[in-house]
Amino acid sequence: MTELLRIDGIRKTFPGVVALDEVSFDIRTGEIHTLLGENGAGKSTLMNVLTGLYHPDRGQITISGCPVRFTSPRDSLAQGIGMVHQHFMLVPGHSVFENILLALDHVPNLIPRQQMRQKIQAMIDQFDLGLDLDSQVWRLSIGAQQWIELIKLLMRDCRLLILDEPTAVLTPQESDRLFEVLKQLKHQGKSIVFISHKMREVMEISDRVTILKKGRSVDTLERGQYDQTLLAQLMIGNDKVPDWEKTGSTGNDLVLEVRDLIVKTDRGRPALNGMDLELREGEILGIAGVAGNGQKALAEALTGLKEATGGQILARGNDITNSTAKSSYIAGIAHIPEDRKTIGIAPDMPVDENLIMKSFKNRAFRKGIFQNRKAIRDNAQQKIAQFAIKAGPQGAPIANLSGGNIQKVIIARELSEHPQVLVALYPTRGLDIGSAEYVHKVMAEGATKGMSTLLISEDLDELLKLSDRIAVMFRGRLVGYADPATVSREEIGLMMSGEVPS
Repeated sequence: MTELLRIDGIRKTFPGVVALDEVSFDIRTGEIHTLLGENGAGKSTLMNVLTGLYHPDRGQITISGCPVRFTSPRDSLAQGIGMVHQHFMLVPGHSVFENILLALDHVPNLIPRQQMRQKIQAMIDQFDLGLDLDSQVWRLSIGAQQWIELIKLLMRDCRLLILDEPTAVLTPQESDRLFEVLKQLKHQGKSIVFISHKMREVMEISDRVTILKKGRSVDTLERGQYDQTLLAQLMIGNDKVPDWEKTGSTGNDLVLEVRDLIVKTDRGRPALNGMDLELREGEILGIAGVAGNGQKALAEALTGLKEATGGQILARGNDITNSTAKSSYIAGIAHIPEDRKTIGIAPDMPVDENLIMKSFKNRAFRKGIFQNRKAIRDNAQQKIAQFAIKAGPQGAPIANLSGGNIQKVIIARELSEHPQVLVALYPTRGLDIGSAEYVHKVMAEGATKGMSTLLISEDLDELLKLSDRIAVMFRGRLVGYADPATVSREEIGLMMSGEVPS
């Protein structure tokens, strides 16, 4: 197998931070090469170097033996390197066909549309993707939108495809289909860089795995040279993974009850369309469903951030349907939001101030009418150590942190309030093994103390491991409940597609 791309001694620094430090490995033609690493290990920075967004301070990138230097993403694309990002770059109001056309260079203005349609349709048919070129993107599932991003790169004849957490928003069946397509592409000679935190997927699809830690490349291993335990050890190094065991028992008292709830989107379309749900005392209730089926609206309605237009929300029998976030009960519900950067933090404020955003009036953080800066700093140091937050220079804006470390700050802040109810929307998204296990440990320990958790997650392994029950959502409604001890992944996948269990 020939070498397609080689990275030699890549170094990239930012003020006060060494993001990449002498990273070296190669990618072969026709292989699926997985990149593993903790939060802050340098994966995103390295991919931004490969796609021309960042320029390395030193080091060399060679393609087919020839040195290259990227000054922009256009240079990277010209060399056949393309990336499917976690946040898709699509125009929702345009059709599938129009979105693909927008991604192509040098399309003549007078080119016959039918000729281009036939070319794109042939690509869709080749992989049996079932995309309708005339459908508007906003009407499509997240899985279908991901196919559009992939087709855009294939139409540009990219030979190296980078996929960043591609299964995060897919059902198990959609993930399996994606893996089939990736294997097809591999056999056609395409090279694929696969970024994932899900060890089961890594074991299934990888030809080789490169592990990054603290900005350095630790090792590159061939299939057969590694198992899940070894990969975890290489990723974590000497860092301790928290041990935990779920020992709490669910009570019979209903903490939250949702009855026939209706919530609309900002465009007036139904996000929740007759949603029913029950959360018991000390229960971890998992919510499964493909992203965009009302999970965010449910979390926002429960935390007073979105108004219901019908139905009821009952908290221990009290109607709180249209309470605001300032009401006493709603204010006591901890919330880990989906969009951590937009509503989870104050991006221009430092970490220590973000950690007290819900408790800044607490006497512990005040001296009379003034803030107690020492107490605020001491609190931050404690939380940074407890949650293994890579916070960067003191006083720097929290926006400078990686996505995973921003998530840790939010979780640290919310759980420090010792809530009776935690509404957690994708709480471990983007977190490494050690950090995710710490979050799991806190939830499990909270359950033993009576804390009830609504765990909305796209990771079925996480839901099956943590949940007392799993509720499956589809198009804003409850499809049904499943017992994690007896249900199969395939059965949950069918429910996520709207099939009601018999």
